[in-house]
Amino acid sequence: MALSLTVNGELHSLDIEGDTPLLWVLRDELGLKGTKFGCGAGLCGACTVHLNGQPVRSCSTWAEAAVGGEVTTIEGLAEDGKLHALQNAWIAEGVPQCGYCQSGQIMSAAHLLATNPAPARDDVVAAMTGNLCRCGTYSRIIAAVESVVESSSVENSSVDSSLAYDAAAVREIS
Repeated sequence: MALSLTVNGELHSLDIEGDTPLLWVLRDELGLKGTKFGCGAGLCGACTVHLNGQPVRSCSTWAEAAVGGEVTTIEGLAEDGKLHALQNAWIAEGVPQCGYCQSGQIMSAAHLLATNPAPARDDVVAAMTGNLCRCGTYSRIIAAVESVVESSSVENSSVDSSLAYDAAAVREIS
């Protein structure tokens, strides 16, 4: 069966069955190895990607569910060769130990910040609850997310409020 999927901004025509898990399409068909297989039941969060801006577990999302939509993987967060702010924060905070769950963690955090650019600590904890980390780096995960929020608020507060820039435009300029 031929399906067309848009992944990280690129349209792909694939000869796959519609009930193939999106995870296997990403890893095996498209070679995007950043999204990991964890539990296979959508419970651990290691396979989290965005579908139309919403986090989904790619191990339990059929490929046909992504037809006509936009899939973003961990590889798609970086823009123009520059890591996403969360990816940089993960490195700065030394979050990964084994690193296995980290792409799913980052994708969940990216959704949080896209929907709530200034979350309180409780919001961060709640948003990250669905992602398991066998190494227990939860405090560093929270610190990384909070560092992005803090640097974003510092960046935004340094902008003259009389100027009519939105936050995205300010980040592009700087």
